Amino acid sequence: MITDIKLKEWYQSNKDNNNELVNLLRSGEQEQTNVLIRSFRKRENLAGLLATKLEPDSADFANAFYSSEMASKYGFTQENFGVLFMPNTYSFYWNTQPAQFIERMAKEYKDFWNDSRKAKARKLGLSQSEVSTLASIVQNETYQNDEKPFVAGVYINRIKQGMPLQADPTLLFALNDFSIKRVLNIHKKVNSPYNTYKYKGLPPGPICIPDVSSIDAVLNFESHKYLYFCAKEDFSGYHNFAGNYTQHLVNARKYQNALNQRKIFK
Repeated sequence: MITDIKLKEWYQSNKDNNNELVNLLRSGEQEQTNVLIRSFRKRENLAGLLATKLEPDSADFANAFYSSEMASKYGFTQENFGVLFMPNTYSFYWNTQPAQFIERMAKEYKDFWNDSRKAKARKLGLSQSEVSTLASIVQNETYQNDEKPFVAGVYINRIKQGMPLQADPTLLFALNDFSIKRVLNIHKKVNSPYNTYKYKGLPPGPICIPDVSSIDAVLNFESHKYLYFCAKEDFSGYHNFAGNYTQHLVNARKYQNALNQRKIFK
């Protein structure tokens, strides 16, 4: 049986012999290749990965991923279509086309959103896409899985109280600059629907492809009274939480001083 890698090598060296290639594909003598879909920041990053594993090039995948028509077909908008792609390891044939890939992802998405998860989303008053969008923010706020439900709880509290989310990761997404280590007031002025300092509520779509742990952290958020959080000054990846703005300023000053000591000014 011919492997996908050998098939691709054969194709690249025999591009003129299309009939033989078609016969080979029709014979079904292909092995499937495993594709690990991670929590990519943008859909074009996923397109780039798929182009290294499957026949279509990255532009073909990216065009499909950002197609308003394709998004509408599955009940999404162009902005939130990224929530369809669930991180996991999947098996595909080498000649899988973008539309086939998306169809497979739609099946996986439907299977993921079982009755239990749907019920939890309804209890939150959020759609499935909104849960995933919030999960993408939570994921960018903390890489510590055990802390994600606490961070999610802060945002749920803010949503319930009608407060802006004021999520720094949404600014980096709006600015398309992920090298920023210290968010400044000037960054908060960017005119974008993804600026959650400027506009209340959730942004129009996810700021990354969230993983399962982040989605479940939102659905199973920690119930508490915290409204603020700030990275800990020990750079452990964890955060200090506060129930009021005064305490938050104390926590923020600790972190700012730690940044200054490390000469991180932007």
